[in-house]
Amino acid sequence: MKIFSWNVNGVRSVIRQGFWDWFEKTGADIVCLQELKIDNDSFSDIHIPRQYNIVRSHAEKKGYSGVAIIYKKDLSHNNQTSKLGIDRFDNEGRYIELHFPDFALINVYMPHGGRQKENLVYKLLTYDKLIGRLGELKNAVVIGDFNIAHNELDLARPKSNKKNIMFTEDERAQINRIIALGYADTFRYFHPEGGHYTWWPWLANCRERNLGWRIDYAFISKNLLPKLKGGFISGDVRGSDHCPIGIELRQRV
Repeated sequence: MKIFSWNVNGVRSVIRQGFWDWFEKTGADIVCLQELKIDNDSFSDIHIPRQYNIVRSHAEKKGYSGVAIIYKKDLSHNNQTSKLGIDRFDNEGRYIELHFPDFALINVYMPHGGRQKENLVYKLLTYDKLIGRLGELKNAVVIGDFNIAHNELDLARPKSNKKNIMFTEDERAQINRIIALGYADTFRYFHPEGGHYTWWPWLANCRERNLGWRIDYAFISKNLLPKLKGGFISGDVRGSDHCPIGIELRQRV
């Protein structure tokens, strides 16, 4: 089973740049998207491949946020929710939780926090809620844009960003909390070396110079770890300021 995640930074834009060609080549069973920037009414003219279903959560504010999960029709699921329990977060369309027969899948787009940290309290509150939810689940994959670089290895210039948003001690501690619950950082499980990033600022040719941050993650609960075959970052895929990430499981779980 292949599960992908991509902050597309505007689904219409990435479609114009070959999204469906990429999608077909992946052979994905599930693709989680963040930052759709499209409302529910405008989604009707975006045609999903016939062998897939889609669930979406949209922000109340037009052209902002939004997440989706595209999954093969033969993957049955029962319970689903787009609510974490914080009104602002839920109204921004940042969360989908689907329950397949053997595992729960959470697609999440965590808040940035603001360049001046004006939304940091809100960001940390959402992490409290998310971590509380993860602690309730035994078999789970949580994947998406977490807007935090965990360790110095996870960004090109850690020293100059020590006090900046997405790399403050308070934020980094949230990833520690997820791992302390028994969740594995799937990419790091296979790739302990640096130089691998998932987001690059648009300015100053940062992507070409690989001056990036690893802020997109796939975590799996310890019960699923024996099934993990691979964790990867597709840094060569363009169309957004983020690139796709994903995991491969040895079999459908």
